[in-house]
Amino acid sequence: MHPVINRRHALGLLAAAGLLPSRSFADVAYQKSEIREALTRHFTDDGTEGTFVGYLVDDYLVIASDKDRSGEAKLPASTFKIPNSLIALETGVVEDPDKDVFKWDGVKRAIEAWNKDHTLRTAIAASVVPVYQEIARRIGQERMQKYVDLFEYGNRNIGGGIDQFWLTGELRIDPVQQVDFVDRLRRGVLPISKRSQELVRDILPVTKSGDSIIRAKSGLVGAETGHPSLGWLVGWAEKGSAQTVFALNLDVREPRHSADRMTLAQACLRDIGAI
Repeated sequence: MHPVINRRHALGLLAAAGLLPSRSFADVAYQKSEIREALTRHFTDDGTEGTFVGYLVDDYLVIASDKDRSGEAKLPASTFKIPNSLIALETGVVEDPDKDVFKWDGVKRAIEAWNKDHTLRTAIAASVVPVYQEIARRIGQERMQKYVDLFEYGNRNIGGGIDQFWLTGELRIDPVQQVDFVDRLRRGVLPISKRSQELVRDILPVTKSGDSIIRAKSGLVGAETGHPSLGWLVGWAEKGSAQTVFALNLDVREPRHSADRMTLAQACLRDIGAI
């Protein structure tokens, strides 16, 4: 049995061919779901392996590139900056994403953009790990666990260090869970204030693609050690009034693979008519 079938809050991908109602839409519609293996060619053509899950909101349709990897849980890496930002705002660790400044600690790091002061908005744009590690330390173990549980985020395990659990620790999340979490943020239905959700939606990095825009956060397992192994991209695409939530991950076998995440996501989104 595929691991997503018994997941209480999953969108219904691969769940009895989409016949099970999800929490999100139990009173609205049943999800349809399908596997489109042709999507995997984008990864193989790029010399790697990966997975893509897309949720076409208006159609209540979930499309995945495969049955297996789409349900495999991985370290979230910097995609955890999305919940970390929400928790920072909700707890008051950050009051204003444009005015509260995190001072550079003076440690020279290989990624030049990290070697300066940052606000929450600039820190998520440059994916500044040290800033978010400081945010996590200020949030603290107890509050962090409370909100990770409230969000039903992945396996909810924040073991491995308050400033490491999403980078090298015990936290794991699969692409279907990423789509479910991001979709709840997109709709503003996470169990926290509307303000925190609105602010995080606003600070998410934006990429334009033709007449569409993509709001998404990347993640790179092993980036801070200089040995990346897995790349993520999660978010949603907007084409007119139509929206598609998605999650992609891929094995980083060569340096170019981390740079190719957005290109591959756009190729998959284009194939399913989302952009």
